[in-house]
Amino acid sequence: MKAMIVKQFGGPEVFEAAELPKPTIKSGHLLVRVAATSVNTVDTMIRQMGEELPIAPALPAVLGMDFAGVVEEVGEGVTGYAVGDEVYGCAGGLADLPGTLAECIVADAQLVARKPKNLSMREAAALPLVGITAYEGLMRAGIVQGQKVLVHGGSGGVGHVALQIARYLGAEVYATGGGDKQLSLISELGAKAINYKTETVTDYVAKHTDGAGFDIVFDSVGGANMINSFEAAALNGQIVSTVSLVELDLSLAHFKGLSLHVVFMLIPMLHNQKRQEHAQILSQLTEIVEAGGLRPVLDEKHFSLAEVGQAHNRLTSGEGMGKVVVEVK
Repeated sequence: MKAMIVKQFGGPEVFEAAELPKPTIKSGHLLVRVAATSVNTVDTMIRQMGEELPIAPALPAVLGMDFAGVVEEVGEGVTGYAVGDEVYGCAGGLADLPGTLAECIVADAQLVARKPKNLSMREAAALPLVGITAYEGLMRAGIVQGQKVLVHGGSGGVGHVALQIARYLGAEVYATGGGDKQLSLISELGAKAINYKTETVTDYVAKHTDGAGFDIVFDSVGGANMINSFEAAALNGQIVSTVSLVELDLSLAHFKGLSLHVVFMLIPMLHNQKRQEHAQILSQLTEIVEAGGLRPVLDEKHFSLAEVGQAHNRLTSGEGMGKVVVEVK
């Protein structure tokens, strides 16, 4: 089968075309012919940093985590799937799990679900990692109908999905962005857009919550922005963070009684722990998508498997809007 591999870590030019043996089906797994995969920030980090990250695979490696495709074989012990089913998931590209930048993948069935019928393969491939992250974060924050939810980075990969799921669940959703295109997308997706470059946290908390703060703040920006999340949250509020690699003073969080939920959705893949929860979340996302409550936004540029280096460049350039997708077949 055709694949793009890396024999060393570094810039996007490290990808090489290769012909690899078609993987063999295993018990509890599905052999899937990959139609499309998407590029996530963590993919670019693994490609750049390699052994500096404990999640990096051994070389030579096939990277890529998300996929959408068609079941070719069903492993022993797997129920609910048949040859020809269209599925999607996030199942490889790190540690000892071969990735999705190849024509086929043998994926743990616990990391897979049926693809939403109203999404194309490209759209479905864009959803798993960001969708699971967004859904898990909102569930851990205990989201309920009528709450005020603020999403930092509302036009980003995780952010644009989180705001749609929060709206679907009945929340009143606000989201930050820093440019006209970002703010326009946030509004199109049904949230109230906040320009963080022209409005201070104090200003928009006063404007939208009468100074009380937001019940849930979903921070997909991270780093120093965590302080902004603490400032924006209501007393006893919930903070969801997807980028928590930061040192900071927690005094404000203490005096406001905030709860911090750090979401690292790769844990089931890395540690083979509670993988079935990913299949359950993906199934919930399929229901939400088919009910019209969620649709991933794709970048306007199209990339083939051979152009994966360009796809990585597109994501890291910051020039794109929406998920960057690579078409495998």
